[in-house]
Amino acid sequence: MHNFKELKVWQKSIDLAVDVYKASSFLPVDERYGLISQMKRCSVSIPSNIAEAAGRGTSAQFKYFLSISQGSAFELETQLIISNRLDLLDDELSADLIEKTTEIQKMVYALDRSIKI
Repeated sequence: MHNFKELKVWQKSIDLAVDVYKASSFLPVDERYGLISQMKRCSVSIPSNIAEAAGRGTSAQFKYFLSISQGSAFELETQLIISNRLDLLDDELSADLIEKTTEIQKMVYALDRSIKI
């Protein structure tokens, strides 16, 4: 078992989730049950699944939950791109969030590759 709070990728993904929540306030209210809800859910899913992975007993389980976290990171990136293309998020904010998301994707991938089954 790992202490998930010490994992840099978990720390950065918590920061990203907070940033996504703040950014969602710029989206129109009529997106409350669409993009806003989806973006919030998957941004929270990233660190949540990293934490769950760290609490699992086997390497295979750890890798499984990391893969879910990775999927959520790619889902978030997609939603950020859509929000930007719809002019719901400005270019600077969406680029910043996408950059942070990409960094987390790379970190999750590296962590996953470091775990031997």
